[in-house]
Amino acid sequence: MQTRLAERFRGTALGEEADAILRACVHCGFCLATCPTYQLLGDEDDSPRGRIYLLKQLFEGEAVGERTRLHLDRCLLCRSCETTCPSGVRYHRLLDLGREVLERERPRPLRQRALRALLRAVLPHRTRFAAALALGRALRPLLPGVLREKVPPAAAAAPWPRVQAARRVLLLEGCVQPVLRPAVDAALARVLADLGVEVVRAAQAGCCGAISHHLGAAEAARDLARRNIDAWWPHLEAGAEAVVASASGCGLMLREYGELLGADPAYAERARRLAERVRDPAELVAALDWRRLGRPGAGRRVAFHVPCTLRHGLRAAEQAEALLRGLGFELLPVADAHLCCGSAGTYSLLEPTLAGALRARRLAALTAGGPQEILTANIGCLAHLAAASPVSVRHWLEAVAEGLEGAGAARA
Repeated sequence: MQTRLAERFRGTALGEEADAILRACVHCGFCLATCPTYQLLGDEDDSPRGRIYLLKQLFEGEAVGERTRLHLDRCLLCRSCETTCPSGVRYHRLLDLGREVLERERPRPLRQRALRALLRAVLPHRTRFAAALALGRALRPLLPGVLREKVPPAAAAAPWPRVQAARRVLLLEGCVQPVLRPAVDAALARVLADLGVEVVRAAQAGCCGAISHHLGAAEAARDLARRNIDAWWPHLEAGAEAVVASASGCGLMLREYGELLGADPAYAERARRLAERVRDPAELVAALDWRRLGRPGAGRRVAFHVPCTLRHGLRAAEQAEALLRGLGFELLPVADAHLCCGSAGTYSLLEPTLAGALRARRLAALTAGGPQEILTANIGCLAHLAAASPVSVRHWLEAVAEGLEGAGAARA
């Protein structure tokens, strides 16, 4: 694609990066076949290729308005198009750059700004989110249906294993998952404890920054990333082998800290080195002697919903599926498994109609084979699917840990 950057972008790091990504696109259209919003809406502007043209107009200085914002907002950032693209176009990065420029140069209407500010003020802060969720649960019978489904019933916590081991990994506890599903991280700690690895929690670490980043608040996301690096760095220097996040969306954000802070001279090198040590739980367990766990999934017929962040971002879907099969789970075939469920961080809150339609399609595919339950690897997908699923939806780590406990009781 030929481009002609607007004067204000020439010679800038942002402009040069956007220009290089734009020029990589060859208009082939392969991305249309795997784009969830294009499949739903049939509008070229709601496809990656169409959005790339809109971003080209932005970076070439053409007047852009709410129509451009509408189509960019409808993107789930699922990255299915990147898996399909034969030219390796880094679409997600181009969209991030474009959204950052658009937020800065063309402020949203007040109502939209207020909603996004509220989400950023609550979701990345665990204590605030817990208080808001408790209030929502108390008022749940009075809430309209769209809001009611966003308030799940309380989930039980699980005991944290007491273990001290020579091998240690750092855990990103994050913000949303410990409140919505507190048993997931305990399940991860239990699985790793059985494999001789201790999970360490750093008190000063918090939100990975993904929520702010994808809401256009790039500097707020960088601040959160810097805080996490400061919290983890002493542990990494003391011998912690990796940083692990049980939510694949958070793991992907951590994996891209080097890109996020690449222009920060004080943090760029540490961000890059930390990002290299980020592991998804499936990657981490698969690299250990996981056969010691036995077959905790034996007898369980499940549908595995691979989150987009795990499939198209971390590129660890096959590894996760192979691990689950090795642990005894029977994974049922799922049609169009590469497509997004519609959760996509805050997308299901900001675009509920599209998110609901995508969820209905995914649940139809996931339940077609009659699974006993649906397993997944990301808290957003879990909560979104569970709100409408006819069968139980859990994190795969919960299912594995439950099987380990049952095996332990049987041996006793």
